[in-house]
Amino acid sequence: MAASFPGITRLGGQIIAALYLADHPRSMEQLSVDLGRSKSNVFANLRGLEAAGIIERRREHGARHDTFGLRGKYPDVIIGAYVGRLRRVVQDKRALSRRALGLLGEARGSEADSLRMRLADLTRKYDLFAELMERLLPEMDGPVDLEALLTAVPAPVLEAFSTAANSARAAGEAVAVAARLGKRATQER
Repeated sequence: MAASFPGITRLGGQIIAALYLADHPRSMEQLSVDLGRSKSNVFANLRGLEAAGIIERRREHGARHDTFGLRGKYPDVIIGAYVGRLRRVVQDKRALSRRALGLLGEARGSEADSLRMRLADLTRKYDLFAELMERLLPEMDGPVDLEALLTAVPAPVLEAFSTAANSARAAGEAVAVAARLGKRATQER
């Protein structure tokens, strides 16, 4: 969790486990006692988990304190958060590469041309990845019932996808090897 979501430490994973095992919302104070951690550490992780879309804050009518619960079933809520974060990262990188190309503008020279070529290639790759995500993964904000999603896909479709992905990977590796061999042959001349 800590490696994938900013603002969440190892304690964040422990909070998720505590909420899953409790099977009902818990207050920050209850989580602090349950986990033997300070309220400030629990609070910081609760904020990160809430920002990631993994937990939600609730306040019952007449209650003095907020409670926190998972936003959906476990592990569906984690998968949804990962996919949502990946989607946001790809969109951010697309925007950044386009902005860099715009800043480069009509600059002239070999260095500018080389940079423009690399940025255009990077933009193309992020565009392809974003398109692939749009085609394969539904737009979502929250838990993903991965089991239902995968069981709804006919087995021949999954097999065809697997075959196509393996063929594409093998073709990419063959092209890379051919490029290295071609470069080596050119250098030896």
